Amino acid sequence: MSDNMQPIDEILDDESLDAVDAEATEAYEDVEEFDPFEGMSDEELDALCDEDDSLAGFGDVEPGFRSGFVALVGRPNAGKSTLLNACYGKKVAITSPVAQTTRRRMRAVVNRPGYQLVFVDTPGIHKPKDGLGSELNKSALFELNDVDVVAFLIDATKPIGRGDAWVAERVKNARSKKVLVLTKADEADPAQVMEQLKAAHELMEYDDEIVTSSVKNFNVDAFIETVAHFLPEGPRWFPEDMGTDASDETLVAEFVREKVLRRTRDEIPHSVGVICDALEQTKKVLRVHATIYVEREGQKGIIIGKGGEMIKRIGIDARRDLERIFGTQVFLELDVKVKAGWRDDEAQIRRFGYNAED
Repeated sequence: MSDNMQPIDEILDDESLDAVDAEATEAYEDVEEFDPFEGMSDEELDALCDEDDSLAGFGDVEPGFRSGFVALVGRPNAGKSTLLNACYGKKVAITSPVAQTTRRRMRAVVNRPGYQLVFVDTPGIHKPKDGLGSELNKSALFELNDVDVVAFLIDATKPIGRGDAWVAERVKNARSKKVLVLTKADEADPAQVMEQLKAAHELMEYDDEIVTSSVKNFNVDAFIETVAHFLPEGPRWFPEDMGTDASDETLVAEFVREKVLRRTRDEIPHSVGVICDALEQTKKVLRVHATIYVEREGQKGIIIGKGGEMIKRIGIDARRDLERIFGTQVFLELDVKVKAGWRDDEAQIRRFGYNAED
C-alpha cells in the first residue's frame, strides 16, 4: 500500500508536550547500556564460539571493522518501518497507513564487507492518548542515547510542524551522530523536497543528510553507506546469519495485527492487540494459534465479519506472510476476544510486549 495514504500527524498542544516531556525525562534517567555479553567470562565466551561454527568471528575485532546501532526515529508514519525493510532486503517490520502501526522495537542486522549495522525501528513519537501511547513514546526515546547513529526521518510530503520540532529537540540532545533522512521523495516534486530540507535544517544541525524513497529503492544503499560511515570500530554484535532479534511468536503477533489494521482501516486499529498462543512444528506444517484482542464487543464483531468472512480474510493474508518468513506451510487458527481497557492497564500492556523496557 502506498505511503501517500497515511494521515497527517496530530499537532501537539502545550499541555500534551509538557506531559510527554516529563515521561521522556523519566525514560532518559532509566536508560541502561546494552551489553549482550554481560555476566559472561572470557572463558565462557570462548566456549560459546567453539561450540557453534556460526559464531566464528562473533565478538572478535577485525582490523578496521566497524559495527554499531542505528535508530530510526520520527513522527508516526514517517516511513521508518518501510525504510527498515528496504535496508534489510525483505519484510521484517509491519507497515500500514495507520498511526502507531509499529509498537515494538524491531532490530534488523545488515552485514556488508567491513561493517555490521543493527537497525532499530522505533514506534513513532506522538501525542499519547492512553497508557499504551506513553509506553510507545518511552520505547522510542530509550533508543536515542543507546545507539551510535540516530536517523531522523521526515516525510517529504507533509508540512513540518510542532510535532517534528518536539522530536528534533530530543534528537538534538542525544549523544549520537545525527543523520537527516527525507523520506517518500517519489511522492514529492523537487521544489517540495528542497523546501522540506530547508525547513528541516531550521529545526537542528545534522552530521549528514540524504533524500530517499524506500518503495522505489532510491538512495537506500546510499543511506546504509551514510550511516555506516559514522560507526565506531568494533566487533560483530550478532552472528552473520542472524537477521532479526524478534522471536517467532512476536513475528506471528505482528503480522496478524498488520492484516487487521489493513483490513479494518480506521474502524478499530488502536484497540487491537495480538498474542501468539502456540507454535508447533510438525513434519508437514507449522501449526500456529493466535488471539486478537479488542476493547469492545462491537469491535469483535467487525473483525469476525458477517459469517466469519473478515477473520477468514485476515487469516489468509497473515498466513501468506508467515509461510514466506518461516519457509514452510502454515496452518493458522485465530480467535477474537474482548479485553476492555487494556491500553490503560500496565499489566496488560506488558503482557502484549509493548512496554518500553522490553
